[in-house]
Amino acid sequence: MTDVTAQDVTALARRFIEAIPHSRALGMHLESLGAGRVVMTMPYDLRFVGDPATGVLHGGAVSALMDTASGAAVMCHPAAPASTATLDLRIDYFRAATPGQTITARAECYHVTRSVAFVRVTATDEDESRPVAAATGAFTLDRPKGAK
Repeated sequence: MTDVTAQDVTALARRFIEAIPHSRALGMHLESLGAGRVVMTMPYDLRFVGDPATGVLHGGAVSALMDTASGAAVMCHPAAPASTATLDLRIDYFRAATPGQTITARAECYHVTRSVAFVRVTATDEDESRPVAAATGAFTLDRPKGAK
């Protein structure tokens, strides 16, 4: 069996995220990815507005970005999982995202056990000093066959 490099893990995580049709439909873009940390963006899109009167994005679009960024953080963790799935994602919404602005999710996989990975993620609009939402999550950690 060959050793899995950090480059292999990063490439696998990038392919995994880019292959998700939901991510593509929401316009998600990987800004940076590696060693259990991910920065992912989603542009403002009128199709995802939750309140037509104000133009505010639906919370579900924001949560989808946070969930996807979190899964990517698990996928690019040095533990090198073969795949992952969300077990739990608890989101606190602090304020509405500013209409017309891109949303950025910053996720970190900060702890890994034999079968579960733990993630923290924050979403901001262009005012990065005031988060839109923050979350913590637990994700499955399915390792490749033969991995420890």
